[in-house]
Amino acid sequence: MIKNYIKTAFRNLMKNKGFTFINVFGLTLGLATCLLIVFYVFDELSYDRYNEKAGRIYRLNNEIKFGGMENSYAVTPAPTAAALKADFPEVEQAARLRSRGGNQVRKGEQDIQEDRMVFADSNIFRVFTLPMLQGDPSKALLAPHTIVITEDMAKKYFGHTNAVGETLTVNDTIRYKVTGVIKNIPAQSHFHYDFFMSMMTLDERNQTTWFSNNFSTYVLLKQGVDVNAFKAKLPAFMIQHAGPELQTILHKDFKTFEQDGSYFRFNLIPLTDIHLKSVSIDELEPNGNISYVYIFSATAIFILLIACVNFMNLSTARSANRAKEVGVRKVLGSPRKALVAQFLTESILVTLIGAVLAVLAAWGFLGLFNQISGKQLTVTGQILGWLLPAMLIIIVVVGCLAGSYPALFLSAFQPIQVLKGKLAGGFKGSGLRSILVVVQFSISIFLIVGTLVISNQLHYIQNKDIGYKRDHVLVVQNTWALGKAAPTFRDEVQQVTGVQQASLSDALPTDPNTNSTSYFKDPAVDQKRSILTFDWSVDENFIPTMGIQMVAGRNFSKDMKTDTAAVIINEAFAKQLGYPNAVDQSLYQPSDAKFTKMNRLRIIGVMKDFNFKSLRDNVTPMLFALNQGSSQLSVRINTANIPALLDNLKTKWKALSPQRQFSYAFLDQNFDALYRSEQRTGAISIAFTTLAIIIACLGLFGLAAYAAEQRTKEIGIRKVLGANVTLIVGMLSKDFIKLVLIAIAIAVPLGWWAMHSWLESFAYRQEIQWWVPAVSAVAAIAIAFITISFQSVKAALTNPVKSLKSE
Repeated sequence: MIKNYIKTAFRNLMKNKGFTFINVFGLTLGLATCLLIVFYVFDELSYDRYNEKAGRIYRLNNEIKFGGMENSYAVTPAPTAAALKADFPEVEQAARLRSRGGNQVRKGEQDIQEDRMVFADSNIFRVFTLPMLQGDPSKALLAPHTIVITEDMAKKYFGHTNAVGETLTVNDTIRYKVTGVIKNIPAQSHFHYDFFMSMMTLDERNQTTWFSNNFSTYVLLKQGVDVNAFKAKLPAFMIQHAGPELQTILHKDFKTFEQDGSYFRFNLIPLTDIHLKSVSIDELEPNGNISYVYIFSATAIFILLIACVNFMNLSTARSANRAKEVGVRKVLGSPRKALVAQFLTESILVTLIGAVLAVLAAWGFLGLFNQISGKQLTVTGQILGWLLPAMLIIIVVVGCLAGSYPALFLSAFQPIQVLKGKLAGGFKGSGLRSILVVVQFSISIFLIVGTLVISNQLHYIQNKDIGYKRDHVLVVQNTWALGKAAPTFRDEVQQVTGVQQASLSDALPTDPNTNSTSYFKDPAVDQKRSILTFDWSVDENFIPTMGIQMVAGRNFSKDMKTDTAAVIINEAFAKQLGYPNAVDQSLYQPSDAKFTKMNRLRIIGVMKDFNFKSLRDNVTPMLFALNQGSSQLSVRINTANIPALLDNLKTKWKALSPQRQFSYAFLDQNFDALYRSEQRTGAISIAFTTLAIIIACLGLFGLAAYAAEQRTKEIGIRKVLGANVTLIVGMLSKDFIKLVLIAIAIAVPLGWWAMHSWLESFAYRQEIQWWVPAVSAVAAIAIAFITISFQSVKAALTNPVKSLKSE
């Protein structure tokens, strides 16, 4: 019986090749798109789950409100890990990572810049699953100047993975002994370090202050620990350890401190939530965004739904064509369940063909999708393990869902009505089909609105005045490696033809993480007269090099020795100070961690606010101090011959440091990198929206074809009576256009609401313009009309003699 169902279904599908092609192609596009999105979502949700104990690992965050600023930090004080392990029996292990940027590693006669380096506690391998190929994980980082490297780095520096016992020279003089080689860290991790240096090497590890946050602290809780109960103990833990220091510094306890509007709090975030849900300062790497996972998941469902709607619409639209077949089958004794089984078999067969083609299409376009999304997705055994069963479920579910209504609808025909020709078919008379068309175009219009808003926001970001000039700025990285020769390098670079200005600094507006420090309006440490601000060390050339404008006072001057005790603040800082004129006012900075001594600083200028963080955040207080900050050299250039300029700079670099690697970037490229996730989202949205529209148009094309076919004789009579092509096209199109107008009325408000919510995450945003819904509506009408017109014009141009002859 099943064999007969399949054979009959195949014959029917081949008999109606156009119908079959539209359905198979639509399902293939829908399922392939859905698969690509599933790959993306699966990858995003799998971050850090490679750790065998991932469900019990948490990172400690430090939430601070002080001096007018409120932030969450992904770092904690140095003594936190040891105190947690000592105080709480619930803690199985506590380990720290301390990132201090990259270093130069010697290979032969050359020093190579390696940025993926971190200091780590020796028990880090008891917390994270970092399989060691060589060495003993329990002893690898116990001694100072020991290092564990990944297998790629072992091959890079030694040519093989058996590197235990070898030595690496870091920054010319420091020698580290390789005590372990681990497997490469999976791509789905919130950190990717190639070098784990012993924390015992770092003097900073022994800091005792509880108000200096530099260490990423992770805890591994024991089996069965109630996490919420453990979290509830953290406030008392903070009071116990940081309370005496707070009393010494501010002369008040935590209760009074919080009553005055400030707080210091520890909080836990699950390891598996860090990549998608953490927005803290000082993350080890840029994170993803859970909202995009939700958006793309919804898009996958929507596109699959459009494809299923196509199937249902086209099948029911063909009901008149198969009505007599159903009538004859019933007269010959075919039960309704047999008819339902026959139509479901056709539906599942189409879905099966579409699914097979979709898997091949998804595999074929995976490389292109990786380029757009910035992923490294591959079809692995793990993916195949869930993909094959999932596809079988999808084939059955989608096949039954898409074919259920046609099967039940067609099998319910009364044979006497069918054979007497009393059955109405085609486009008219089907309320459900009209609803499904509205659903299709509502989804498509919703996606059009979203794509336009995202593109508009990205354009706004690219063109907004951010308070500094990011174009034509070349950044020479890691100038700290030049040591005391860094100012000499800057002065020599300034003499190069094509260089307008050069400046040394320890930070740039595109840096993801920067330091924050408390300053006070008085020598007395008063919480209510404090300002928590980001502070950068810059030279006297930084402000002109960056094109930052001064609104009051002056810039630093190398001719004024007193400027070493001077600072420049931004407008946000000046506003928080509350002085009518901030220039020449004094600020006081603690000179030690215990706040026992204060340095007096004089404000010599106020600069215009500039966006030194993402446009998702408001501009907060910023302070510049004069210092030869030597992390990087910013070079403003005014030449088109960039290759020659780079060769000149590289020559000067090699003259001062022949063994160290010369590396550079462009500031505008670094700025664009801050919004890479939004850019990728915009590109993916455009691609998926286009596919959704194509799938919807396929269905509309098929419906228009059948509507025209079923009204062939009506069109012939109208033409005989004098109707022209325009009138006939309008007659055939108006029913569809009405449905598109209804879809516009539904989708535009929903799209506006959803994208308004998305824009709320940006402190600086382009509000939704009036033309966005207008363009979306016009585009939907135009696309629908063009799709329908193809069939309408074809029907209108048909010779009426041929139409009426068939009678």
